[in-house]
Amino acid sequence: MLIYAHRGASIDFTEGSKAAYLGALAQDADGFECDVRLTKDKQIICYHDSDTKRLSNIDLKIAKSSYEELKAKVDPYRLDELLDLSISNKKDLVIELKHPVPTGALIEKLVHKLLLSRNTEIKNSGIKISLISFSYLATLRNLKSGYQAGYLVKNSNLIKINPAPVIALNINIVRQNPKVIADQHKKGKTVFVWTVNEASDLLLCAKEGVDAVITDKPAQARMLLGYS
Repeated sequence: MLIYAHRGASIDFTEGSKAAYLGALAQDADGFECDVRLTKDKQIICYHDSDTKRLSNIDLKIAKSSYEELKAKVDPYRLDELLDLSISNKKDLVIELKHPVPTGALIEKLVHKLLLSRNTEIKNSGIKISLISFSYLATLRNLKSGYQAGYLVKNSNLIKINPAPVIALNINIVRQNPKVIADQHKKGKTVFVWTVNEASDLLLCAKEGVDAVITDKPAQARMLLGYS
């Protein structure tokens, strides 16, 4: 079972920051998970929220702020920088494309364009790129990217409409019905589970054969699973 760092090693560092991803690297995560949004000047940054209020004492709307303004005040990590880190250290990258956003499908277009521009490096590194979203339409767009696409599911009723080869399940679904993992594998799906922070949940995922867990605590996950 692969261990992907949720917004980096976010239990120890500010989520989505360069420090969080360097921390995940030091904790030997198998890959990085990030959320991406567009700034006012169409720069792709790794940021979960639509504004900066929760993670700082500053209230800026991501979509209404330029990258330089955000850089000066909250220093977001750009997706191209995280991609560099992934390639150079041979770490998988799971990119969640946030919706709804004011620019609609442009986020997929620009992420796909970035990946295409680095396609040779990505292939040579051997890393796996996964593009995931809660948006069904975004998932359809990601299926055309040439990279692995996945559908994020928080409500188990939506599992049946997943159009992608990857299903990313909320841990609550697995707790309520562990057999969902085997059911999805029978359908040929790869299963990611998020956010897996409790020891009991991690061991449950391992027992049921989950392909990858997304966790805030990659070091703890490695220790509990007995990875060297």
